[in-house]
Amino acid sequence: QTHTWCSCLTCLFVCAALTAVIQTQQTVLAAVGEDAEFSCQLLDTKDVLQVTWQKISRDVETNVATYNKYFGQRVNDGFTDKVKFKYTGLQNCSIVIRNVTEQDEGCYRCLFNTYPEGAFTGRTCLRVYELHEPVVDVRESNSTEEWVVSCSATGRPAPTVTLSVSQQDLSFSQYNTVSVSNTNATFTVTTTAVLSGSCKHSTQVGCAARVLSAPHREVMVTIPEVQKTSVGGEKLFLYTTD
Repeated sequence: QTHTWCSCLTCLFVCAALTAVIQTQQTVLAAVGEDAEFSCQLLDTKDVLQVTWQKISRDVETNVATYNKYFGQRVNDGFTDKVKFKYTGLQNCSIVIRNVTEQDEGCYRCLFNTYPEGAFTGRTCLRVYELHEPVVDVRESNSTEEWVVSCSATGRPAPTVTLSVSQQDLSFSQYNTVSVSNTNATFTVTTTAVLSGSCKHSTQVGCAARVLSAPHREVMVTIPEVQKTSVGGEKLFLYTTD
């Protein structure tokens, strides 16, 4: 038992040492339809014979592409329309996954196969997200100097929707947020709030939608000072989108 425990400790130490010399991204975020780039750099100079890229799915490792010292680059069958090399080198190598979909999500591994030390390994995980432009609706409330502002955004995973207003003497209250799961695995999140105060001048109301740490999408609408119209007995504000 003592011998087995020591062997495991040695294995963990060696694996950690081999992984430590690889510089790569821990996580890559990409929107549906965008390209995602993975890069790995071997920081120590080694005699590398081949760089291998693998996709890990349900603990199954599938070879995606290789760059060999003697035979050059090769993208494996099943990935030729999806993967291309951006930079090929035995110390620094990068690939691009084109037009990503949720099926591309998962973790990818780069292996620098060296002699005589073996393979140095790096690992990057791809998170695929979807985020559509928010839609803002502004309606006058039954009360004086109050407006009901509603903003909806659709994405995957469920987006966070935030309302803002440019005029300091206006403020939001009575927030309500509803999330609906769609059949295509996206979520539509709608945040509604009451905007109160004296609208002495035209003012801008903003709605920002975010998923994960990806760039947010924001829409600004302008509420005019006086312009109002009536549709079917209900007062609506005429506003412009910036």
